[in-house]
Amino acid sequence: MYKRILVAVDGSELSRLAVMQAARLAQSCGAIVQALYVVDSTDIYYGIGPYDPGGVTEALLTYGEAVLQDAAASLAGAGVEHCTKLRKTSVAPGRVAATIELEAQEWNADLIVMGTHGRRGMQRLLMGSVAQGVVHRSTRPVLLVRHSAQRADKSEPATVSTSNDAH
Repeated sequence: MYKRILVAVDGSELSRLAVMQAARLAQSCGAIVQALYVVDSTDIYYGIGPYDPGGVTEALLTYGEAVLQDAAASLAGAGVEHCTKLRKTSVAPGRVAATIELEAQEWNADLIVMGTHGRRGMQRLLMGSVAQGVVHRSTRPVLLVRHSAQRADKSEPATVSTSNDAH
């Protein structure tokens, strides 16, 4: 069973649901959970307007620390052994999915847990999907959590889907 669960967090409600799901799994398997926040170093933010990009970076780091504190509090409240990691830069600008997979490899995670918005069509083309990128790249199981409010059938609770396609 799973002994090391990496949960990618971003501060969204879906991220909180992913932390709760990771905690439930960790409780049932006696696993340790690492909450990971990756600062999106997309350089498109830095060419807009006359402002200090260092200030934006500092704000993103502060936000990431707060998100990790929230995840740690939830995991501690569930009685789950845990740690947190703030990744200050992605492997390349905008490559958050690749960074999550690299962190999972380096930490030797048995499972990656993360929320997904379940975007389709144009929305997905314009905004992309970190979850899809992780599923595509990962050689380990990936558990995706989506809130029931985003499903067509809203009578069901949060949904969970897994992928374990080796590439």
